[in-house]
Amino acid sequence: MPPTDSSTNTDVSPSISVSTDNRRGTTTDSGMDDTLDLTLEPDAVDLVIPPTVPAAGPGGLTESLVDDLLDDISGWGPISTAHGAFQLVPVVPARDLHIITRWMNDPAVAEFWELAGPEETTHRHLRAQLDGDGRSRPCLGVLDGTPMSYWEIYRADLDPVARYYPSRPHDTGIHLLIGKVADRGRGLGTALLRAVADHVLDHRPACARVIAEPDLRNTPSVAAFLGAGFRFAAELELRDKRAALMIRERALRHLL
Repeated sequence: MPPTDSSTNTDVSPSISVSTDNRRGTTTDSGMDDTLDLTLEPDAVDLVIPPTVPAAGPGGLTESLVDDLLDDISGWGPISTAHGAFQLVPVVPARDLHIITRWMNDPAVAEFWELAGPEETTHRHLRAQLDGDGRSRPCLGVLDGTPMSYWEIYRADLDPVARYYPSRPHDTGIHLLIGKVADRGRGLGTALLRAVADHVLDHRPACARVIAEPDLRNTPSVAAFLGAGFRFAAELELRDKRAALMIRERALRHLL
């Protein structure tokens, strides 16, 4: 079962145009141009599904319909950050499985996500979300055209974690891992967590809070959430970990 956070982190390489966080029970639109160059593994380029063409979801539903629970992440567009242009790009397994599997087998990531193993292990984890009802959306984090992180944006109020804290309607959760070791420990995860949390609040008007549940042992992750304007709300005894409940509230976003 995956973690909910893990500010953790290889290389990738031809480019295409893309329009525009842990274990848990199941971590300002800039007005810039709405496309980013996405750097991919050479053998994955021919397998890309154009994001403008809806893919079939469970029972024949299109992605756009399944994505309604999260207000169409694929249309949120890029964010301007101090580190460059950042965008959440919904995962396409045929394109992204290899790199996500590689990240999951990094020992620092595997300690908390517990998804080390062959591509089949990662594929099952991704398909459980993609074939579900849309309450969780796996995404690549693309910085200046290069995939460098893996994110899960999910409806915390519809997730089993809601049994462990006083959830509110439309609470939205974040799971994160940073792919490259060189990108860790230099404030990048903190900056992206703040940017993505605010991006969620900007594009999900019904959502008043963004939450995360990093493993309490993962002190770099907890520190990154604190630096990103989340507050520590409680310790949660989840089914397979003791977690820190971190909350970023819409009402406080300009103060923290």
